[in-house]
Amino acid sequence: MPELPVSRRSVLLGAVGVAGAAAAGGTWWALSPGDAPGNGRVTASSDAVARVEQARRSRGSGRTVRAKLTAEPASVDLGGRVVRTWAYDQQVPGPVVRCSAGDQLVVEAVNRLPEPTTVHWHGLRLRNDMDGVPHLTQSPIPPGENMRYAFTAPDPGTYWLHPHVGVQRERGLYCPLIVDDPRDPGDHDVEFVVVLDDWIDGAGATPGEVLDTLKAGDMDARYRTDVQVGAVSDRSGSWQYDRPAELANPPRGITPESPASRMASSVEFPFYLLNGRLPTAPETFRARPGQRARVRLINAAGASVFRVALGGHRLTVTHTDGFPVDPVTVDTLHIGSGERYDVSVDLDDGVFPLVAVAEGKGAQAFGVVRTAGGEAPAMTVQPAELGGRLLKLSDLRATSAVHLASRSPEVTHTAYLTGDMNSFAWRINAETYRHDRPFDGITPLTVQEGQRVRLEMVNQTPMYHPMHLHGHTFAIRAVSDTAGGNATRLPEGTRKDTVMVGPGERVVADLLADNPGQWLVHCHNAYHMATGMAAVVSYVSGG
Repeated sequence: MPELPVSRRSVLLGAVGVAGAAAAGGTWWALSPGDAPGNGRVTASSDAVARVEQARRSRGSGRTVRAKLTAEPASVDLGGRVVRTWAYDQQVPGPVVRCSAGDQLVVEAVNRLPEPTTVHWHGLRLRNDMDGVPHLTQSPIPPGENMRYAFTAPDPGTYWLHPHVGVQRERGLYCPLIVDDPRDPGDHDVEFVVVLDDWIDGAGATPGEVLDTLKAGDMDARYRTDVQVGAVSDRSGSWQYDRPAELANPPRGITPESPASRMASSVEFPFYLLNGRLPTAPETFRARPGQRARVRLINAAGASVFRVALGGHRLTVTHTDGFPVDPVTVDTLHIGSGERYDVSVDLDDGVFPLVAVAEGKGAQAFGVVRTAGGEAPAMTVQPAELGGRLLKLSDLRATSAVHLASRSPEVTHTAYLTGDMNSFAWRINAETYRHDRPFDGITPLTVQEGQRVRLEMVNQTPMYHPMHLHGHTFAIRAVSDTAGGNATRLPEGTRKDTVMVGPGERVVADLLADNPGQWLVHCHNAYHMATGMAAVVSYVSGG
């Protein structure tokens, strides 16, 4: 079995206090109490994980792409406002990591933070021991140490990377991760990578302090702050997330017209950023009139959903979460935390606002697309496209190349999304995921390699939850209310790894269990995840 590529000190820390590790001769790496040989779990260091990775590599390009990322405290200029935060290589977002599908990606992660960290490669179907989840797939990287992540990137697309420890990514630790397609037809002239974020670190509180405030609250627990930059008229309050099914059976006290059914969030932020820039000093994307732009949209925000539009243009959606869809042209789209969309735009002659309204927050992130001279639009402009055709989940159909054929599932798991607003504790199936002991107190969602698995996500809360599954993509099959009524069926539903599940909504997704290991499924709202809104899709051996 290949040696786990971490520093020697990290390996030793991973084995400390785990009975039986020495007896296993180093070939079994325990990560949590009870995760011992004989319990049937296919652990991150299992032969099955190495076997699947070897198969990926044998089909790969034979090339190796190397990079290095240093996580460290940094003073970052957001465009006239310098904040003290944490960042990769002293910048927010961190540098773009790029390779081609089939390449082996080798990244040296250096930890210069005052606490342990990891790197999670969001959306990639990578080997389990490289997934970056502390105490589930690896021991955290201690301060002053490093870890070498090495894996084959099998699927082209737009991805990103961030830690999976506490609320560290809320402090600016994230980078775009682009996996190019060697077979790309090259039907665009320029590429814009757009990373959206909500920001509070260094602007009055740290994300950890925000979390503590929420946990100490009551039924109305919120963290409030004055919006200082990018404030707009509160038109966004009337823009609800337009789901393909009406909420016939919403949670108690929630109706489709109530404020809680909109883009509800417990955190209000002072800043909303586009590529780490405030609206007062926006990022400018340059091209020539008539050129076709490929825009890669990434929502790295902790607790905000953005409504995106480009003034004077329509957006042709070509990919979501890295996977291609039959092209569909809209005026605007929603993007939840962790989601990605690729859109194609034929650029006109002029200077155009690229806006990302933080739904329900009365503010927006802002950038400028420039193909000619002239004055830039005001940072508070709200182009008419925001009120135009909004992308729906039912609009998205996987292309034939990536379509997951319908098949009866061999196993079905239901994930009830629950929460206790009194203590700001968010859960799956009323169980609390413990980040230091990931199998204590939860019931794993067990699967076997090769099975077709159905995952039903049922939202019993008044909040939107962007649900993310590690190591896989799923095909959306249906959206309905929690009782299963008013269903919209999607037999050719798009392939995604992150999907927003609205209040009172049930989303049905199918996946093929083809990537053995232990994988998180969780809400990508950073503050919900930090209080335990997660479960484990657990591969077990047959027999």
